[in-house]
Amino acid sequence: METLLLWLFYVSTLYAFIPGLITRLFGFRVFRRGVGMNEFALTFDDGPDPVYTSQLLDLLKKYKAKATFFVVGSNAEKYPHLIKRMHEEGHLIGIHNYVHKTNWLMGPSAVKKQIQRTNKIICDIIGSDTHYYRPPWGIVNLFDFARRSETQIVLWSSMFGDWRQRLGADRLTQRMLKKLKSGEVFLLHDCGNTLGANAKAPVQMLIALERVLQEAEKKGLGTIRIDDMISKSEAAKREAKSKKTLASMSKNAPNKTAPKGRGRLFWGKKLLVSLWLLWEKIFHMLFQLRTTNQEDPIFHFRIRPYRGQPVTMNGGIELVNGDRVLELHFDNKRLFEIGSRSRNSVQIAIQMIRGVEKTLPELAQYVQSHPELLDVKALYGVSMINRGPEQFGFTVTDLPDSFFARSTRLYLKFLMSVIHPSGGDRLKQRSSHELIPKLIVMPIELLLDKYSEDGSHRRYSNKESSEAVKEEAAEEATDEATLSATQPC
Repeated sequence: METLLLWLFYVSTLYAFIPGLITRLFGFRVFRRGVGMNEFALTFDDGPDPVYTSQLLDLLKKYKAKATFFVVGSNAEKYPHLIKRMHEEGHLIGIHNYVHKTNWLMGPSAVKKQIQRTNKIICDIIGSDTHYYRPPWGIVNLFDFARRSETQIVLWSSMFGDWRQRLGADRLTQRMLKKLKSGEVFLLHDCGNTLGANAKAPVQMLIALERVLQEAEKKGLGTIRIDDMISKSEAAKREAKSKKTLASMSKNAPNKTAPKGRGRLFWGKKLLVSLWLLWEKIFHMLFQLRTTNQEDPIFHFRIRPYRGQPVTMNGGIELVNGDRVLELHFDNKRLFEIGSRSRNSVQIAIQMIRGVEKTLPELAQYVQSHPELLDVKALYGVSMINRGPEQFGFTVTDLPDSFFARSTRLYLKFLMSVIHPSGGDRLKQRSSHELIPKLIVMPIELLLDKYSEDGSHRRYSNKESSEAVKEEAAEEATDEATLSATQPC
């Protein structure tokens, strides 16, 4: 029962809590604010509503404003004439699921069906698909990140509580005017029939919105659809990046060996790393992970039964379902420190190769000194694709396609964006087949034979541990990192 609860905690955290946290705090893989423009975006959720949506469209038409509607599929199905009118009057239509239900309470296939069903309804009405998606309450799960080619997740930069009728038009106006700036994405609601909303709340929203549109006219601030805002923002970012590159090239840097892109750590990334390392501590405590070196750990590990297809390891030894394995987890704090100090992938790889080479003898000694571990059949871990582990005696093989494999892939992509010297930009340079998690296994017999203190490890070290071999292995095998990071930490 305890193990089941721990796994439920782990899965729910990875599936729901962590993705929700990083999207809200850092905008990871979502759009929520524009840059480089003199416009703001009006977005409306939960409609269409037979009473208030038509009034809203009249108001937008009066002020020549353009908006984005994230519609609930079941409502769109009931009121297709409103969807058609939105489209004909130049507004953008996005998806808000078929029913207003949080993605945390649905599996990946259920969410996919909600999106596809709503998209089909919209397409049948206006004759074209939509690419833009806002999950109800802005709550994402892990697999929402995987649909980047299918949908663009859109959140917001300003939310006002307009679903509560008691807020009133005056207070709502004040809140909206405080946020009336270029690039803002306003979240409003043209329907009050969802959970937690008041049925007549849109009355107050419409009053406040007209006041805001009047003030926007005075300021010369226009409205913009989300698709146009995204296009303009990307163009502005490219232009700023180009100017920065030209400025950098025109200067003679006093220290050409300074790490590229590894300057001061911004507060957002500091917070993200802190939360990530806190999660690791909680995981280690719950699953009672051990290490061979408390002061300077490379690996953490735990004993568990292997669950999966048979794998043939070095020496022809077969790992089968139910065999006890020593599950390895790279120390994420150490991993981040290595990434922070390194200028490129090769330097990361060299540091990790050294750390692994130092730790494997310690691990062999630990197994020998703990008799209860002698029946463990193999070392086991999950890594991003690379050939580095093979030089140590690991067998590298594919993970079968499963929830675990897909969630691991997403987790390790996120991890790479944090620790890699080039940050998230590195992910854009890699094709999808190069970012597939791999299973790495080594027979415990090989660990003891190769790395125990009986002299065999010294022979291995003298043969292969020179600086030249480290450089060659790093350059050949590691655009990301040897044993880049083991799941789940």
